Amino acid sequence: MMVMNTKKSHVSISYSKSNLVTVVAVVVLLSLCFVPILGEQKLRFGRNGEFKILQVADMHYADGNTTPCKDVLPSQVATCDNIYGSDATDAAKSLNAAFAPAIASNIPWVVVLGNHDQESTLSREGIMKHIVTLNNTLSQVNPSNQTHIIDGFGNYNLEIGGVKGSGFENKSVLNLYLLDSGDYSTVPSISGYGWIKPSQQMWFQSTSAKLQEQYMSKAAATDEDGPAPGLAYFHIPLPEYAILESTNLTGVKLEPGAISSASVNSGFFTTLEAAGDVKAVFTGHDHLNDFCGMLMDIQLCYSGGFGYHAYGKAGWDRRARVVVATLERTQNQGGWGSVDSIKTWKRLDDGNLTAIDAQLLWTKKRIPT
Repeated sequence: MMVMNTKKSHVSISYSKSNLVTVVAVVVLLSLCFVPILGEQKLRFGRNGEFKILQVADMHYADGNTTPCKDVLPSQVATCDNIYGSDATDAAKSLNAAFAPAIASNIPWVVVLGNHDQESTLSREGIMKHIVTLNNTLSQVNPSNQTHIIDGFGNYNLEIGGVKGSGFENKSVLNLYLLDSGDYSTVPSISGYGWIKPSQQMWFQSTSAKLQEQYMSKAAATDEDGPAPGLAYFHIPLPEYAILESTNLTGVKLEPGAISSASVNSGFFTTLEAAGDVKAVFTGHDHLNDFCGMLMDIQLCYSGGFGYHAYGKAGWDRRARVVVATLERTQNQGGWGSVDSIKTWKRLDDGNLTAIDAQLLWTKKRIPT
């Protein structure tokens, strides 16, 4: 995964040997142990029992020579969706530059698309086909058996194994689901943003069910805590974000209008709730929202805007979200068990990379609502 370099005075992203990255007009970076196995890339928790994720939302990377930074004070650092398509005259070059830190780090990284990525010189399919050619990425255009069936581009999952030498070494103890929430409605009678389609939901349901079955059949005899937890990443927030009570949020809602979800409800939240393994959803899109709030059994989280070529709020620092999953300490072989807790906080681009809003998202002991 990727982690922020706290020795820099500006937003500089560096990557430790146990990291990964994800982009969604949001970029998600994960801290993990990466082990090549017979030509395959295996992700697993580090020997410290942690797996860390850095989500960078709405980079809006564009041509800094022609695109000014937006909504910044003169004193703020002027560093500049993945790319801001309308201001990127060569999508491939912009993508290469945007992901250069991840590529140079030699750390595996992944991507999901936002609603602006196709507005330059490549289609959404073309963007994902270009991304998967870049060094060290684990991104996928789509599942190999779903290429001509599933809607969108960039729907896939990642399985995170337990600590090497532990009883969970060959089990996926944390599952990541990455989906393409689309750009805009393609239905003439429906206006607004895109949504996660039935074909994508069917893929998620079958993948989740398969992973849960595999985990429970392989689970250690002492593990009676249910399926391995999952996290979902996509760009456009679900309509259910609007249901959250402002008094129960960690973080802020500064967007002046309503939640910018699709104008129709595709039912994906219900699908996630019914599956039972996803503990938190992470999105971008609304740059001035950075909150997390629990609805039923799922935490709904924003990252907050990261890019300086995107709208923001002068004096409100750009930011990124960190997520850390921690394994349970055991007396068994290897000393580490299944996931015990998932925590989060945000890092600000304020000169000190200040951490704010630390909270517990999920634990084996259910969080009171």
